[in-house]
Amino acid sequence: MLSAKRNISTLFKILLILGFVYFFWLMLKITLEYIPFDPEVSFLMIKQTEAVERPEYLIFFYTHVYTSIFVLLFGFLSILRRDFGFRNFHRNVGKFYIFLILIVAAPSGIYMGIFANGGIMSKISFVILGVLWWFSTFKAYQLARQKKFKEHQKWMWRSFAFTLSAITLRMWKVIIVYLFHPNPMDVYQIIAWLGWIPNILIIEYLITKKQI
Repeated sequence: MLSAKRNISTLFKILLILGFVYFFWLMLKITLEYIPFDPEVSFLMIKQTEAVERPEYLIFFYTHVYTSIFVLLFGFLSILRRDFGFRNFHRNVGKFYIFLILIVAAPSGIYMGIFANGGIMSKISFVILGVLWWFSTFKAYQLARQKKFKEHQKWMWRSFAFTLSAITLRMWKVIIVYLFHPNPMDVYQIIAWLGWIPNILIIEYLITKKQI
């Protein structure tokens, strides 16, 4: 029985890794669309007002896009430390993860949230997401400095739940558009909240049940 549970657990972890690799590849393809710099491709096609009237917008946009792909990777590698023997690797990867979020990715995301599509509700959601992303990461950093590693781990999971919104937001967008064919601006209003709230609720449930 114990052996069967271990096999199921190992299979689940392998599937989790494969799933992350697949979605990470999709995110990487999106990132590569913005190399070299071109303000008239993909998402930026519908952000021309900001790109023209606010020159700093493109700086924040490219900063966010180029760093977030590394945040995703470093965050995932960091959580592998316990089960896959990356203990010595964890500290340095975690430092990069925390540094990129606190200094670059979250602040640029908050700025972009102020100009998010979908009206005031979308803007509020993305700004809240950015603030919570920054705060949870800072809390994890603070607890690590205090050597409270159990609490540190919980806050890192919360931080990574917000990090994963880059993936889950796009997953929900595909599902909602396929099933309901709503107005594009309505989609933004929905996925702005759906992209991160289920993530953090799941993590809080797992933390409460001591599953992570």
